[in-house]
Amino acid sequence: MPSPRDVTTTSPRDVTAVAHRGDPYRYRENTIDSLRSALARGADAVETDVRLTRDGVPVLLHDETLKRLWQQDRPLRSLSAQEVRGLTAGRVPTLAEALSATDGSRLMLDLPGGPGERAVRRIVDVVRECGAQDRVYYCAGATAMLAVRAADPAAEIALTWATAAPPRPAVLAAVRPRWLNYRFGLVDRALADRVHRDGHLLSVWTPDTRRSMRRLLALGVDSITTNRIDTLCALRDGGGAGPHP
Repeated sequence: MPSPRDVTTTSPRDVTAVAHRGDPYRYRENTIDSLRSALARGADAVETDVRLTRDGVPVLLHDETLKRLWQQDRPLRSLSAQEVRGLTAGRVPTLAEALSATDGSRLMLDLPGGPGERAVRRIVDVVRECGAQDRVYYCAGATAMLAVRAADPAAEIALTWATAAPPRPAVLAAVRPRWLNYRFGLVDRALADRVHRDGHLLSVWTPDTRRSMRRLLALGVDSITTNRIDTLCALRDGGGAGPHP
């Protein structure tokens, strides 16, 4: 794995294709079926969200509650892992189950909701207990990523950044990210060049149209996270940085 100092302009064929919450247009997001489908369709990595249950078990869920996906208007933090299993027919996997089901594949763990240091440490501990440190990397804002860095000094980090203005040098020095992770609409040639010039890899989320994907491939981004992983893989592997349709 190259260090940030080895960053060079990325060929479209070298772009990391990351599946956003699995393959959500075919299977419910953040489920084992969704993760496996994304990998079967060519994803290099799967991005998934991790939160803790009331009893401190990391599970795959983006929202604070079960309402949107599971029609249960119950906050996750009020439920034990066993209660979550019962309310969702066992379809909300634990992080350990997801790591087992994707053995050998990369997972990008997003930590939504501003988890505290204790929650972050528990997530990092599960990754370590599963022997998955070498294939897991983490993304979120600076506060969560500082907690990851404290829990695992060797962790690979994608610092999610919400503005086109660059992160402050003090933040970069403390977090030590390998990647800077931007919403795709913020990325233009100047930003891409700056990120690479400063020695980081550039990841973006979540373009779902061919036009947006082609634009980003042409800009030389290093990683694209999308809900349409098969579309991205087809464009990338076909040299899809040509003219927009």
